[in-house]
Amino acid sequence: MPKSLSEQEAAELAELFRALGDSSRIQIIAALSNGEQNVGTLAEAAQISESATSHHMRHLRQMRLVRTRKEGRFVYYCLDDDHIADLFTCGLEHVRHG
Repeated sequence: MPKSLSEQEAAELAELFRALGDSSRIQIIAALSNGEQNVGTLAEAAQISESATSHHMRHLRQMRLVRTRKEGRFVYYCLDDDHIADLFTCGLEHVRHG
């Protein structure tokens, strides 16, 4: 673990935490921790509209937190890598066990 961060690293880490600072996005990440899903399923899980879900997904993709796979005209989302799942799990454990 580094003892100091560069200004660039600090800025990128702050942006990552800002991306996770929305309860709808957290609900989406929780749903994706169970595997690949489409916008409709994610909207149901987060209890928001498909339009709002698509907006959140665009932001999560830009942050490289999720990736997509197209199958015909359908788009499926999954967590980008295990680091995202680990970050979510650690945060949830912290909240649950305070």
